[in-house]
Amino acid sequence: MQTQCSETQLEFQGVGSRRVLAEFNGGHITSDGGALLLRELDERLGISRRFAQCFEDHRDQGLIEHTVQELVRQRVYGLALGYEDLNDHDDLRHDPLLAVAAGKADPEGQQRKRAQDKGCALAGKSTLNRLELTPEQLDPANRYWKIVHDAERIEDLFVTLFLEGHGEEPDEILLDFDATDDPLHGHQEGRFFHGYYDEYCYLPLYVFCGDHLLVARLRTSDRDASDGSTEILTWLVQRIRERWPHTRIVARADSGFTRDDFMNACEGREQVYYVLGLAKNSRLLKKIGVELVQAKERYEETGQAARVFTEFLYRTRDSWSRNRRVIAKAEHLSKGANPRFIVTNLTGDDVQARALYEQTYCARGDMENRIKEQQLDLFADRTSTHKMRSNQLRVWLSSLAYVLASGMRRVGLKGTRMAHATCGTIRLHLFKIGGLVKVSVRRVAVFLASACPYQDVFHEAYANIRRVPLRC
Repeated sequence: MQTQCSETQLEFQGVGSRRVLAEFNGGHITSDGGALLLRELDERLGISRRFAQCFEDHRDQGLIEHTVQELVRQRVYGLALGYEDLNDHDDLRHDPLLAVAAGKADPEGQQRKRAQDKGCALAGKSTLNRLELTPEQLDPANRYWKIVHDAERIEDLFVTLFLEGHGEEPDEILLDFDATDDPLHGHQEGRFFHGYYDEYCYLPLYVFCGDHLLVARLRTSDRDASDGSTEILTWLVQRIRERWPHTRIVARADSGFTRDDFMNACEGREQVYYVLGLAKNSRLLKKIGVELVQAKERYEETGQAARVFTEFLYRTRDSWSRNRRVIAKAEHLSKGANPRFIVTNLTGDDVQARALYEQTYCARGDMENRIKEQQLDLFADRTSTHKMRSNQLRVWLSSLAYVLASGMRRVGLKGTRMAHATCGTIRLHLFKIGGLVKVSVRRVAVFLASACPYQDVFHEAYANIRRVPLRC
């Protein structure tokens, strides 16, 4: 007898003698089964809990249904799982697994106060919007904007998380400074046109140490790339020295940071070493004229790229207050000369010129990959609110999602075949796992897809995370 089809049943091309039918009646099925790993790591390290403590909640606690911690987790986990916009949460609020990850005791939302909210355990876009848009100066009479974030505490938390990410005091750390563009497509507060990027944008400043994020500060683009970096360096060094008094600190950046006040701060009481790119000019090129000729002759002899290194003391005509050690790379390629310069306060006894350029300075290119993860994989460029303050909070929410994802790579995936995966790859292979969610009185059971090709990595990550002691 022919199978009867309901109106909601969909029939696709058959396979052999079998019909292919589909219907949206499978129950609570999630595409984000890996959120369980994300929450487990977060619980162990206490990341979102402490981030939530950076907010002051002026709401009547007897009337609310979503705590600040639950709102923060919902937003940050959503970013880590690939949901970039607040609008996505009007659909996500129905997902019981995300509700479990956020810490909801009623993951199916059956105990919500209003009938229209039943079945939606999580907050919608409007509630999350109020979390982000509360102004710094709270109006007690305001009916909606009552959750205020403390910017200083949030910035301090990222440094604390970095320090906690090391088991013991390291011998040396490299702090990578860089500015990048955050394109704007509306009329946000602080909107300016940047000539180099040829667009209206913000100019956020990032500081990384390896894959640890320490600073993500949103700035307007009507400024020098290094603006504020000296103050940030001084603050970071103070915080790091409190915990690691004997660690050697090296600041690394491109030529946008070769400013006298930045280098003076390193050379002075901060006792920090620096390795900075230096933009070429006619005076610098004249100093390496002989080396450029030598590199060209070697290239013509061998047909291979040739490099000749040299170093000298150099001082700009007006902007530098003293002579500094400059290392030059005179290189000749198939397309012609390719000279490069760096400036440093490391001496020749510390490290030789070639090694300092090739092994120390060039390695800063990896920071570009971390910024790409932050902006492309975790949506730090979604700064579309009108106010600068709320856009900064969005950058920090994305930064927290990055801290969790990079923590998964560093802690959960250590020793696995995904130990060096990007945040986007981790999401695709480890977080985006289909699963059936069944909620009962005593438990929440998640039946993950049997065909998941990364089950071995998931099990290894779970075991690695479970070894991390819970942080009170």
